[in-house]
Amino acid sequence: MMQAEAGPLAEVQSNPEISFTDTSTAVIIEPADGAGEVGLVYIPGAKVEAAAYAATMADVVAEDGVTVVITKPWLNLAFFDLRPLSAFTDLVPGIDQWIVGGHSLGGVRACQLAGDADALALFASYCAGDISGSDLPVISIAGSEDGLSTPEKTAEARPLLPEEAVMTEIAGANHAAFGAYGPQAGDNEASITLPEMRAEIAGLLAPFLAALPR
Repeated sequence: MMQAEAGPLAEVQSNPEISFTDTSTAVIIEPADGAGEVGLVYIPGAKVEAAAYAATMADVVAEDGVTVVITKPWLNLAFFDLRPLSAFTDLVPGIDQWIVGGHSLGGVRACQLAGDADALALFASYCAGDISGSDLPVISIAGSEDGLSTPEKTAEARPLLPEEAVMTEIAGANHAAFGAYGPQAGDNEASITLPEMRAEIAGLLAPFLAALPR
């Protein structure tokens, strides 16, 4: 397991703008004044602790007002987790729209659950199956320095997404920059800080959220 770095996690837990809840099935971070209209079920990459994504998604919660449910996959591998999306959306009743997304292999799993969601968000990831015929809103956020889900792999898988999918790239971000769990084997070096990374993610998601059909 790649564990959440203690410092960034503690910052999220002590942030007065964020409510942090750790359950047996998920880590839930939501605006301190209550859940908003949009939720994101976020599936971790292989063998990455769920809490490791709390720091990078903090601005999405505090600034974009999104409730983020970070799943705890069976055996810490998303492909072995056969629970439906509702197993996680039911944890936060009252959300009007649900996005499903994930990092790395978690994003591949998110693609498989996308038919039950209102939108799909890929973080350093891509779909293995063809959803190009869907009218589902999709955003793909990649990193220019990613050594695992490389820009070339993302481009190669682009035809599997709907034509209207929003393709974005964060300059200086590597694969591990999408979480706060330290360096990862096979990755390139990042030239972006954690505060910059979480601000970039929130900034890219904001217009995508605003454009979702209501």
